Amino acid sequence: MNRRILTEPITVEAFAPFGDLLDIAGEPDRIINQGQCGRYHDRARLDFFEGRAGISLFDANPRALPYTLDMVERHPDGSQAFIPMSHQPFLVIVAPDEGGRPGRPRAFVTEAGQAVNYHRGTWHGVLTPLAAPGLFAVVDRIGPGANLEEFWFDDPYEVVAG
Repeated sequence: MNRRILTEPITVEAFAPFGDLLDIAGEPDRIINQGQCGRYHDRARLDFFEGRAGISLFDANPRALPYTLDMVERHPDGSQAFIPMSHQPFLVIVAPDEGGRPGRPRAFVTEAGQAVNYHRGTWHGVLTPLAAPGLFAVVDRIGPGANLEEFWFDDPYEVVAG
C-alpha cells in the first residue's frame, strides 16, 4: 500500500462525509447589525451525547509538510469544531471508519478564514496548524465518560503537498 498522502484543497463536497466546512462562501443568509454584518447562519451540525457544548481555546505548535501521520483519533460522544483565531491555513486529516478502524486517510488544507466541524465518531488527525500562531477556538462536548479513541498506525503515512 502506498503510504504517501497528497494534500488536496478542502471543499464542502469533499469534506461532507467527515464533517462540515465552515466558511463564508456565497451570499450571507441575512444582514444584521444595522446592515453592517452578514450572517452565515448555522454552518455546523453540533451533535453531543450526554453532555453540552463547551468552548475551549487550543494553542498548538505549527507543523510543516511533509508531515508524518502516525495516529488518528475520534470522539464517539460528540462532534468537534476547530475555528482558527488567525487567518492561517491548517492541515485537516480525516479517515473513513472501516469496521471500527480508520481506513485510508485523506488530507485537506484549508484556506484562510475556513474552519471545520468533525462529525461525531469521525477519525481525524490532531490539530495541525501550518503557521504560527496555532490559536483555535474549539467547540466540543463537555460531559461524563471517556470521549476519545486513538488509533496508532503500525506503518505511518507521509503527508505531502499535492
